[in-house]
Order: sequence, then structure tokens, then C-alpha cells
Amino acid sequence: MNKRFRTIAMMTAVTGGLIMSSCTLVKDLEYKVLEDPLEMHGDKVELKMTATFVEKGLNKKASVKLTPIFVCNDGTEIPFDSREFQGEKAAGNGEVITKAGKTITYSSTRPYVACMEEGTVIIRIEPKKGEKEKDAITTDKIADGTIITPYLIQLDDQVMVADDKFVRVTTHDTTAVINYDKGKFNVKAAELKQADIVGLEGFIKMAQTNDRRDVKSFNIVSFASPEGEIDKNENLATDRATSAEEYLNNFYKKSKIETVPSISKNPKGEDWVGFKAEVEKTTHEDKDLILRVLEMTSDLNKREEDIRNMAKTYVFLEKEVLPQLRRSQIVCTYDKVGWSDDELKQLSKSNPDTLTVEELLYTAELVEDLNEKLRIYKEAERMYAKDWRTSNNVGYILYLQNDVAGAKSKFEKAYELAQNEIVTNNLGAVIHMEGDRNRAKELFESAGSSSETSYNLGLVAIQDGMYGEALEKMGDNQTFNVALAKVLNDEEGVAADVIDASAEADAAYSYYLKAIIGARTNNNDMVISNLKTAISKDASFKAKAAKDAEFIKLREVDAFKSLVQ
Repeated sequence: MNKRFRTIAMMTAVTGGLIMSSCTLVKDLEYKVLEDPLEMHGDKVELKMTATFVEKGLNKKASVKLTPIFVCNDGTEIPFDSREFQGEKAAGNGEVITKAGKTITYSSTRPYVACMEEGTVIIRIEPKKGEKEKDAITTDKIADGTIITPYLIQLDDQVMVADDKFVRVTTHDTTAVINYDKGKFNVKAAELKQADIVGLEGFIKMAQTNDRRDVKSFNIVSFASPEGEIDKNENLATDRATSAEEYLNNFYKKSKIETVPSISKNPKGEDWVGFKAEVEKTTHEDKDLILRVLEMTSDLNKREEDIRNMAKTYVFLEKEVLPQLRRSQIVCTYDKVGWSDDELKQLSKSNPDTLTVEELLYTAELVEDLNEKLRIYKEAERMYAKDWRTSNNVGYILYLQNDVAGAKSKFEKAYELAQNEIVTNNLGAVIHMEGDRNRAKELFESAGSSSETSYNLGLVAIQDGMYGEALEKMGDNQTFNVALAKVLNDEEGVAADVIDASAEADAAYSYYLKAIIGARTNNNDMVISNLKTAISKDASFKAKAAKDAEFIKLREVDAFKSLVQ
């Protein structure tokens, strides 16, 4: 804010015998206070001033101790740091003042206490010559009260809801297998009666009338068993893929389904990988020996011969293993369409246990009423308590409902499960609301760089007295606190516009801040009109304005007096 200066001559504060006993040692001192009234920033009050010793203002054999004191209206005295000065021939460790005089710069800070809002600053002067102390001198006030406008901050830390990963349309596969006789590729009638083929056909028919299922494509992967010759196996695998494709086309035609999805064929030749897997499944005592012997054979043709020979010795290979490899796998890819928004909302009430965590989190975002959102999030937390998002989102709603204690409990629960950016920010927000600024700042600084976290750090910066930094962190937000930071950063000209654009524009404290803007810009009409509205909305602002040092120049203005008395 604009700096205010006051110059006080010491002699104006001295009366009677004090002049005779002390002022032969110390003549006039002139004080210039840089901020009058004083100002509180970051919970501290700093007194900054200059004091001038005039020519021959300090006896050359004398010394003096100057102590500025804040005297609260209730009588409490809060001394600032003392400074000691001495003449050229005086003994001691004070700063030497020559007969030419000197101007010294002074700064001292004290923690703000409540009584400092109303009071005055004086100087206690304690002269001494040699070891003989003289009577102390007390000046008139050199400054009035303390401006505590930063305490108008309205903590509105921003919290974050955890997003769902809901996808209404998901892609799935279902598989059926056609097995073939050795060296053959024709599809046997018996194969079409197997459960997996019957199931596939039933699924295809069902999908024609079910809006929630949509068959997209088929992929046929075909194999030959690895005991045959390589070239023959490759051709055999190709023929088997073709026969499986013919089966699918015939089924669609017989079922009178007009549109056949795309069918891709992927013949793989002999299935050595499948052979090893099938052997591993068996319980035969020599299975490991068989695989070791075969894996030592690098020549593929030799390995095929070895498999044929082993199949004669180990009957289980021909009966249990090789038949499983002579096959075509039909992979049916289809889309599964989830519930509609209306269906999800209804199910969340009638049968929430049928919904996934993603469906519940998504459904909560479909409704506007906070109580209904809370109900759905609580259902999600009940069923999916190990998913940090459920507790976090319950806490999010409780926070919006001003239940800070309830929100903190839920955020702490989520924090135990996942210390991520969202939860860390949210826990910091409630801890900040509870008044632990340092712990909140630690959490915010470890949370990341989201816009919410940055805004919250801006609030902390306001409380720390770092107003330019606060504005940088709070970005483009249009809130009361941004306006407050602008006022405190001497940007009163744009602060009122920010207030008017904020969601708190009609709050009593917003009008009060605009009254302060009026006082700082010497616009008395702005002060009176906004202060009148603030008091009409919240009567406590009458008493606050009466003692607020922001309005010290208006205390004798009739319009102001009539509002606050």
C-alpha cells in the first residue's frame, strides 16, 4: 500500500523536569516512520523508520538507548529492538554520533498479537553520562495501530475429485477350436457338436438381437502338429484355415445372417510351442526327458523325425498331445456395450452391487445434487474400499459440504492407500483449513504442479506475506483471495474487478474489501457505499471498521462515524 510518513521531534514529547535532567545530554531527535499505521505481513509487524540526531544533538560524553514500543490500547507494551548510541568521547559499544549529527536507519520486527490492531508506537529514550543514568524520556506517538488486512483471507483451498476410467464400449474375445484328424483339413461333423463351437454359434445368434453385443471380426489361427514335414505342415495349416473360414461363412448363410464380419486367416504351420506346452500338461514321468532331447536337436527336419519315432514309443504323445495341435482357433472379437446413463443412475439406487467401481464413479458425476453424489461414492467405498479413489471422492463431497473433519478422515484413508498428487493435495487442503499452515505447505509442495495445488500454495503465500508470489501461483482464478492479494500487492486498481467477477462478489467481506480499496485510493464515496453494504450483510463489520487502521483517515468524517458508531 502507499507508504505513510510521520516526523516527530523529541522535544514535543518532553515536559517539565525531564527537559532539565535529560535534554542537556540529548537534544531534538527527528523520526520518520516509513509505514504509519504499521502493517502486519506474514504474522509479523515490522517497524521501519529513520532517526536523525541534529548537529550537536548528543553530548560528546553521553550515551543513549532508544527503544520503540508498541503500546496497545489495553495497556500492553510490546518493545521493539533497542539501539544504543554514544558521543565521540563516551565509553561503551554504542554507535558513535559525531557533533555534526547523523541519520540512522532502523528496522525491527515482532510477531503480531491481537492487541496490536489498536494502539500507538512511542520511543523510550534512556540517556546516560558515564555510569550515571538519567531520567527516561518518552515521545508522543510516532505511528498509529496496525493494518491487518491480510487476515481477511477466506481459505478456499481447492480439492480434486479422482476421475473414473469408465468406458462404455469395451472390446472382448471369445474363442472356439476345430480339431482335425492327422494330415486332414476337412471339418468333421462331430467337431461342430463340441461345446465351444455350439457356444460360439449361440453367441453369434444372440448378438444379432442384443444391442449390447456387436461382433466385429474373426481371426482364424491354424496349426499342424510338428511330426510332419515342414512344407506339408505349412500347406496343411493353410488348408485348415480355409476350411474354418468356409465353416463360418456356411454358418452365417444357414442362420440367415446377411452381414458376415471380416475374417482374417493366420496359418502358423507346425506348432512346436504348442507341442511343448501340451507335453508339460501331461503327467508322464519322461516328459522332461522328451523335451530335453528334442530341444537339443537344431535341425527341424531331424526333430520332426524324432517326434514321429517318440510317438511310437510314447503312446501318450499320439493320443494326448499331437491331436490337440491339429487345429484352427477361431477368435471372435466383439464389442460389449455398457449401461446407458439413465440405466446406471437407476442401478446405483436399485442394485448398486451389480456395478463396477468405474461405473459407480462415473455415475456419481452424472448427478448434480451433492447428497446424491455422496450416496453413490459411499456405495463405491463400501464395495471397493481398497480403491483410493472411493474414499477420496467421499472426502471431496464432504469438503464441498463444509464437513472439514469428515473430509479429513476420508482423505487420510485414501492417503494410506495412495500418496499421489490428488490425495496429497486434498489432505493438505483440510490440514490448511485446520490452521497448520506449515504442514499444509509441505504437502502442497510434494503434491505436484496441478492448478489446484498451485492455487493452494498461493493462499499460503498470502499468509506468508509473499503477495507477488501468491498472484503468480493463483493464475487466472477470479476469487476473493486473488483480489485480496492484488490489494496487498498494491494493485488496487484491478482488484475490484476481480471481486466483481468472483463467486463471492455478493459476500459481506467482498464489500468490505472494496471499502478498503476506496480508502487506499482516497475514494470516500467508495468506502461509505461498500462499507454500508458490508455492515448490512454482516453486522460484525461495524465494530471491525471502527478500529480498522485502514480507515484511520476517515475516523472524523461524519458519514464514516455514523456507520461505525
